[in-house]
Amino acid sequence: MTYEDLIRIAVETGTDGIDMTVYWLPATTDDYLLPLRRLAYKNRVEIYSIGIRVRLAQPTVELREQQLDELRKWLDVAQKVGATHVRVFGGAKPAGATLDQAIGFAAETLKRGAEYAGARGLILGVEDDGGITDFAKETIEIVKRADSPWAGMNLDIGNFRPPAVYDQIEMSIPYAVSTHVKTEVALDDGKTRAPADWDRVFKMFAAHAFRGYMGLEYEAAGDPATAVPGYLRRLKELAVKYSD
Repeated sequence: MTYEDLIRIAVETGTDGIDMTVYWLPATTDDYLLPLRRLAYKNRVEIYSIGIRVRLAQPTVELREQQLDELRKWLDVAQKVGATHVRVFGGAKPAGATLDQAIGFAAETLKRGAEYAGARGLILGVEDDGGITDFAKETIEIVKRADSPWAGMNLDIGNFRPPAVYDQIEMSIPYAVSTHVKTEVALDDGKTRAPADWDRVFKMFAAHAFRGYMGLEYEAAGDPATAVPGYLRRLKELAVKYSD
């Protein structure tokens, strides 16, 4: 599947936008990126976000600078495809560091990255995705310490470790600048995953007056070609239900 195929699938399913993981772009030259943006525009599909492999929690100045250099490269790509949001990761706790120190490293990188991003009108979202962002509390703390209007949380409802994942989702919503909706969440036993209660989740977002994108990230076992359209229809139904 190509990135052009993703745009065509968005058209076929009536999807407004895509969060594009860019690890597999065949090129980052204007010759590739600008026609991709044109294709999206002509089909009324917004490339609203890109996901990159930047990991914030680096223990030395030199390593943090490397991540910032990588971030700057992808900010240019985001601008060229028309994305306003760039998704980054907290990363693993560095060897020998405490969790609080790792949060500090991540917050420093996020704060500096947000300065670059904000100067270009772009927003950074740190995703809860393993490592130091296994839980909402630490992910939120990174965002709070970065203290930037250009930095927030890419809230993935399916990534929190238990217990109380729905409580973690709700406490994260005020910090969310973009959202991944998954089909499953972890149960409190720490071993089992179950279908996510999307109605409950959307009700939470509505209570917090969230107006951002709710993007489906499908990682279940079923064939995406047959499963995804149905999940997208359900997302739209809930968006309409809770938009009153």
